[in-house]
This record gives sequence, structure tokens and C-alpha cells, in this order.
Amino acid sequence: MQTSPLDLARELEEEGYLIDTETATTLFLALALEKPCLIEGPAGVGKTQLALALSRAKKRRLIRLQCYEGLDLSKALYDWNYAKQLLRLQLAKTEEWNDIKVDLFSEEFLLSRPLLEAILSPEPVLLLIDELDKSDEEFESFLLELLAERQVSIPELGTLTSKTTPIVILTSNNSRDFSDALRRRCIHIYLTYPSLEREMSILSSHAPDLSEGLLKDVCEFVAKVRKLRLQKLPSVSETIDFAQALNALQKEALNYGDLMGTLSVLLKYPKDVAVLEERLKKWETETQNRRV
Repeated sequence: MQTSPLDLARELEEEGYLIDTETATTLFLALALEKPCLIEGPAGVGKTQLALALSRAKKRRLIRLQCYEGLDLSKALYDWNYAKQLLRLQLAKTEEWNDIKVDLFSEEFLLSRPLLEAILSPEPVLLLIDELDKSDEEFESFLLELLAERQVSIPELGTLTSKTTPIVILTSNNSRDFSDALRRRCIHIYLTYPSLEREMSILSSHAPDLSEGLLKDVCEFVAKVRKLRLQKLPSVSETIDFAQALNALQKEALNYGDLMGTLSVLLKYPKDVAVLEERLKKWETETQNRRV
């Protein structure tokens, strides 16, 4: 068990995730205080990857709930096994109705979804509630009991409390804000795109066969691209893919005039690719003028 933020950062680094001191300290405190951790930031900055690396570092089984618009409790918390209940009714023709009714709504007929699975797990787990901002405010309100007391209420069964202390990580791409009640229950981390030096370190760890020149060129290029007004800025994982694509083409350095056909690895919308292609012409001209 880690005894300091530095120990935690080392554990995560062993799992392939590089974290800065400030973020490591905040995450360490969330674990030490046994508080849920809400990780916010743009898409592609490594929020989910941080949770996955933490799961591996702590050797905890990962239970993941992917949020989406319209998510309800039957998909997130529990549902009843109606087929099994119907079969029970068919086999119980001679029993009293009150006995059958109680029996039908016991844990035997319960289908556990991710939230309830985390509560009922006999061993400590890591519960990842991913992209919570995609769900609605009603579902967010339901989570308050789980986040504060590590328990859930099921009308037919009553209140179920966790026998262990799960690590709870929530992520958000900031498509909407959350209530004060939810924020009050969480420790907060805000991730943004890494600095040039940190992205070079990340790229080096994930693509060690890159030449030093190409590695630096790619990171500087992506940093410039992220300053453009695009529909979707390139993520860290897309930076890695882009660098590996250039390496597969046996490039030793990045040349603005030699990137056609590779930009769709970095950018995912045709309009963004068109914007970048136009900007590349300008950058190439500026580079040539400086050489003159």
C-alpha cells in the first residue's frame, strides 16, 4: 500500500500512466479519505485511462458503468429476472400468494447491474462511472446515496450497504455541470492536455522505437494543432497513433509538406482535416521563408 503521493505516482507509472505531482497528491487524498474522485476535463486527456491504471495498480477488479443519455436504474443498478420469476409462478400453483410474492422479489431473482455489483462484491473493487455528464440529472441525484453512504435502496429489498470500501472514480467531459450536492461528495481532479515535456515522456513510454527527432517534432506539431479551432482536438492516444503512423512510413522527422494521408490518424472529422491541410500550407511557407 502506498504511503505517499510519490509512491502512488510510481505505482501508476509501472502501469504505463505518467501523472504529475499535483494530480497524484489529489488522487492520493481521495484514496486516503475514502472519497469518490471526480475527474473532469476535455475528451482524450486520459481520465478513463487513469482509472484503468489505478485499477491495475491496486489490483482491484474493475466494474465499469458507461453512462449515456436515458440511462436508467434497470441498466445501472438492478433489474428482476422476469423469466425466472414466471417459471417460479408456474411451479408454485399450490402455494399461498403471499409466500410467492415474497419469494419472487428476493435476491435469488435479482439481476445485478454495475452499481449493485460493486456494492455486493465480497472483495474491494474499483467502480468507474464513466462520462457521467452524458446521463441526466435524475440519475445524478440517485447516485448521491451511493457516493455518500456506499449504499443503495431497492424498494422490494430495502437498503443494501457495501461490505467493503470500493474505490469510486467518476469522469466527465464537461458537457454539462453537476449539482453542488454531487460535487460536495467528491474529491476533484481536473485534467487538461499535457505540457510538451510531459507528452514527450508519455509518447516515449508508449512508442520507445521512435527516433528522438520524430518524437519531439510530433509533440510540437500536435501542440500547434490544439491551438486551432477544431471540432475535436487530438487526444493523447491520437498523438501516439499519429507518431506510430509516421514511424511506420519510416519518417525520421516531421515535414509539413509530407503529411497528406496521415492527418486522419490525428483528426477524426473531415472538416478538421481540411482546416489543418489549409494551415499546413501556411506553416510550410513560413518555414521556407525562415530558411531563406
